[in-house]
Amino acid sequence: MRFIIAVLGLGLAFGAALLSTAFAESGNILATFAFASFALIVAGVVGITTVPYLARRVVATRVRDVLDYDITKEGVFYIVLTLVIGIAALNTGNNLLFLVVAAMLAAVLVSGIASWLNINNVELEVVLPGQVFAGRHVLARLNLHVRRRFLPLFSASIVAPKVKKAKVRWVWHRAMFEFPKQTTERKPWIRWPDIALERVSQAPPPPHIFRDRVYFPYIPPGESGYADVDIFFNKRGRFVQNGFGLQTRFPFSFLVKTRILPLTREVIVYPSVEHTDEFFEVLPMITGEFETYMCGRGYDLYRIREYEPEDSARHVDWKSTAKSGSLKVREFTREDERKLRVVFDNPGPGTVSDQPYERAVGLAASLAWHFAGEHTELSFAASGYEGGPDLYHFLEYLALVTPKAGASIIDQLRVTDDYNLVLTSRPRGSIPTELWQTSYFIFMNDEIFMNDERIRTSNGLSGVSLQK
Repeated sequence: MRFIIAVLGLGLAFGAALLSTAFAESGNILATFAFASFALIVAGVVGITTVPYLARRVVATRVRDVLDYDITKEGVFYIVLTLVIGIAALNTGNNLLFLVVAAMLAAVLVSGIASWLNINNVELEVVLPGQVFAGRHVLARLNLHVRRRFLPLFSASIVAPKVKKAKVRWVWHRAMFEFPKQTTERKPWIRWPDIALERVSQAPPPPHIFRDRVYFPYIPPGESGYADVDIFFNKRGRFVQNGFGLQTRFPFSFLVKTRILPLTREVIVYPSVEHTDEFFEVLPMITGEFETYMCGRGYDLYRIREYEPEDSARHVDWKSTAKSGSLKVREFTREDERKLRVVFDNPGPGTVSDQPYERAVGLAASLAWHFAGEHTELSFAASGYEGGPDLYHFLEYLALVTPKAGASIIDQLRVTDDYNLVLTSRPRGSIPTELWQTSYFIFMNDEIFMNDERIRTSNGLSGVSLQK
């Protein structure tokens, strides 16, 4: 858009300049001055507002990304030594010293050209694992492809780009001019709409995926090399790698040249599903309540049918067998009705401190992961969650969730065939009565309760079983 506006503005300035020339030839001095001034003003405005913007956006960015040099200690020593010999050559007029200085400067030039050729025409491929959990080591693979026929790749490294500081922008916004300033004791005499310039700091970028250097000593021309990188994430969340750096000191280590590869990768790190102390303490109580609930409902008689060879003898219904004269067995509905719904009631900001909140998120992920392998039909519910019964969609939700104000998900729950496992920070008395018989509650505060009896003071989670 700026480019189109600039072209139109320059076209308008060119037309005004032609008109000023025509009026000058006809002898109209006033019109000549007006159109010439208009052409100069338009061209100046375009030059000031558009040309620097396009230069920064196109030329400067590309040059900075492609030509990123850092001088090394060896390079500093070499340049200082070159300057000393050059000064000595100027003072003495010795031709041999001039030859030495010329050879040393030529070595710097050769170093720059050789390093550029070394990292040119090289492509990077990054292969990341599909599922990443916090607290677990995973392997990623970096593949370097040398796309040239004759020159191999020598002594290159893949590095993370430099972390840029958060940018500060100045933004114009609507305001109200008041004179004098309004206070509790007086009102302003004058009020009219105004604009104000405000300093806005941009949010810091997400953390990087790769932090360590990966070294490739030699890759033949036209071939590829790979390296497996161990990655460890100590927390959940979104990790983004905006670009990679292909770095080399080849051939003389005077300069470290880095070529920025515009390759973006993103990883969603799920919460840790490792078994914690809270998990081992809560799981037996949840399992007992769940089995009790399923036993009361799940052992309901479905039908009585004829005995088959694969049936167990303990399921034989002896009364029906005596009446009919043939073996009859009872068939139950328990295996078809093991339904569990994990509910994460996301609290508002400031309701729960960071440490208990993170433990609650980790416990929700661990319990969902555990029951997913227990032949249980799982479903999930949370504020803003729309991923359905898929386990990994729920883990992705937990990976990115933050405290957010809004309606509690508990108010939207309805009594169904599912048994509810609820993690919440709501006061106990505000929970709907109809959920007590079909739910197990874990509260995000400083104490754990079980059936109205405190069993532990902990540092983050609390559970209440309201089954009775």
